[in-house]
Amino acid sequence: MSIAAILSAALVISVLGLVFGALLGVTGRVFAVPSNPKVDALRECLPGANCGACGYPGCDGYAAAVAEGKAEVGACAVGGPKCAAKMGEIMGVAAGASVRMIATVACQGHSDHCLPKGEYQGISDCVAASLVNNGTKACAYACLGLGTCERACPFDAIHVDAAKGIAVVDKEKCQGCKKCVAACPQHVLSMQPADRVVTVSCHNPGKGNALKESCDRACVGCEACVKSCNFGALTMEGGVPKVDYEKCVGCMACADACPTGAMVAALETRKEAYIDPDKCVGCTLCTKQCKFDAIEGALKQKHKVLGACTGCGLCAAKCPKKAITMRDRRAPRNKMDKVKKAPAAAAKPAAPGAKPAAAAVKPAAPAAKAPAEPKQA
Repeated sequence: MSIAAILSAALVISVLGLVFGALLGVTGRVFAVPSNPKVDALRECLPGANCGACGYPGCDGYAAAVAEGKAEVGACAVGGPKCAAKMGEIMGVAAGASVRMIATVACQGHSDHCLPKGEYQGISDCVAASLVNNGTKACAYACLGLGTCERACPFDAIHVDAAKGIAVVDKEKCQGCKKCVAACPQHVLSMQPADRVVTVSCHNPGKGNALKESCDRACVGCEACVKSCNFGALTMEGGVPKVDYEKCVGCMACADACPTGAMVAALETRKEAYIDPDKCVGCTLCTKQCKFDAIEGALKQKHKVLGACTGCGLCAAKCPKKAITMRDRRAPRNKMDKVKKAPAAAAKPAAPGAKPAAAAVKPAAPAAKAPAEPKQA
């Protein structure tokens, strides 16, 4: 083949490339879909994790939904409050303060508490193990500890503790994407507020002390935690307690009442109330607020906090003189150290047809003696 033929072929291809390129450029301009500048601006705010925790297919889908008014700002768990604030500025709305949610393991079934059924020799996957003999542990609802959640997490925020054999969440790394929750076949994982102080660490729906044969930390459904909560923050759902964190004040009385340790609390962070005697005027507002009979003192007398204080802080919030502060505990809570109240005397019912008893009349005071006359000499 001659050089002239090669050059002519190259020239033809070049010309065709220019023509088709020009046609594509013109077509792109004619049929271009105008972009929404708000979508572009919102997309710039998002971190690009594409985790799907917002409920939309990636960051592009979420940005488009917000721009169209189909989604609210602040649903990006990875972006957090700063991302929500920027999106709120773009959309001209106030970004509400959202509660940071993280994955939580509702199981304490490691080898110290829940015995294994036997040696598992199958695939190292929780889904596969859950299909064999209903799991590998004595409790059918226990964390199997084979790392399915760990492999699903894109943020390296969950790992299986080698010694305990159950999943442990790193609160600082968790971004609330819920991928581990979806991956767990045992439904051990759920989303809870990051700043919670009490956690239900069992989700076995069974009831009765027989559950302790499988795991000595199992919730036995006794409802002691529900009865101990004076704020209506605990209810039983599906055989296990559920915490309403909007009502929970962090008193941790539920953990004090739990007989098995299924209710776990951050007791090391518990506070206690302290009344400054120089500021206290004895108004008794604090005693009326206290739901645990942990403050003693009569009207117009200096009040004192007893060991039954749970550190809920209601008394400090209501004190008109700001005489109450919350401080670190000096000793563990003693729930028996309460104000002793005298039992009310029960009135005996009157006999049928009997006349009402007359009101007791106080005896008259004895008359004062006249001063003795001086003796005459």
